[in-house]
Amino acid sequence: MSYFSKIISTILHPLVIPILGLFLIFNVGGHFSYMPADHQRIVYLIVFLSTCILPLSIMPLFLLLGVIKSMYMKERKERILPLIFTGLFYLLGYFFLLRISVVPSFIKGFMLATIIAISVAMLINLFWKISMHMIGIGGLTGAILALSMRFGLDVWIVFSLIVIFSGLLGSARLYLKAHSPLQVHAGYFLGAIIVFYGILL
Repeated sequence: MSYFSKIISTILHPLVIPILGLFLIFNVGGHFSYMPADHQRIVYLIVFLSTCILPLSIMPLFLLLGVIKSMYMKERKERILPLIFTGLFYLLGYFFLLRISVVPSFIKGFMLATIIAISVAMLINLFWKISMHMIGIGGLTGAILALSMRFGLDVWIVFSLIVIFSGLLGSARLYLKAHSPLQVHAGYFLGAIIVFYGILL
């Protein structure tokens, strides 16, 4: 069970969620599916670099400087600086997306809502350890629900699968004793609400 919990925590890591969300947006149907492949690749590259590669690339430096004790960042205070830099990298990616006129406004809104979620999580983390894993998967849940409501797409199978995996991820975080039940539930609903309304408003 411990091995399974670590696997699902890695597969559904917060840094993976944005690129997973982008993949779903491009493949659940609707007009996004008809976006030229070259344009999709550019968007994938920008999002992958800014939300995954760049945040990961700076972690060895934080380890070297003693800012974090491990890549798991179990202590609340360890997360502050990495969250700040992650937010800055996300902001950089959002800036580049804004400069590309062919990028749909929904995708730009998804990126901006994710930045807002990270910013709120960073503020909460100053005094309380909230689950970043659950904020990530909650944000994905909110994004797919917003996609369905805004464009009238039938995404309930995908939505149901995300909810199921959200439950598995939450259980994994609890089993690993990474968070309390309140931290898990608060992270999930915070991410879902912020991204859902951030996209629709």
